[in-house]
Amino acid sequence: MTTQPAAKPRLNSAFKQLMSLHWAMAACYLVLFITGPFMSELPRELFIRNPLYAFHKSVGVLTMAFLTLRILTLLQVWWKKYTKRLPKFTKEWYKNFALHATLYVFMWLVPVAGFLLSNSIRNNNVPFFGIVVPDMFPKNPAMVEVGRSLHFWLSYTFLAFVILHILDQKKVVRANWRRLTNFVGTKFPKSQKVG
Repeated sequence: MTTQPAAKPRLNSAFKQLMSLHWAMAACYLVLFITGPFMSELPRELFIRNPLYAFHKSVGVLTMAFLTLRILTLLQVWWKKYTKRLPKFTKEWYKNFALHATLYVFMWLVPVAGFLLSNSIRNNNVPFFGIVVPDMFPKNPAMVEVGRSLHFWLSYTFLAFVILHILDQKKVVRANWRRLTNFVGTKFPKSQKVG
């Protein structure tokens, strides 16, 4: 009787960490894309406006921290993967690399533009859940409109690339949707009609 060797785990811990960061950041960006347009339309005198801005900025700072950790983890994954074997530089590889590189650039640019906007309005204007984050830019009223325009246009351009990424990964999206609906179906089965 022969025994088969144990199957090698498909995902290493660094890759799992990378995927966890991916989904945590996706959730943060969803919150940012929902709160951003909503809060910008609120009247200044409404009591919830300032706390919502503080929350939006805090989540933005959190995404920057996640992004830093994600880049370090990605470099670790690449090092382990590409020191063993270089990738096949196909048209598909270049397309995938270009899309992901663009996403990473926007993940960095959008919050930096938010810092520019907030810091240009006044000093110490970016909180992280109550803790003031050091300024990246000096107070400069002349830069407020530049910061506002940059943050707005970069955010929506980033959103367009996120949609491209979702469309590019439609197989993964469908698989995750099936997992979610199966999970919900097993945890919350439809109630049976008693007749």
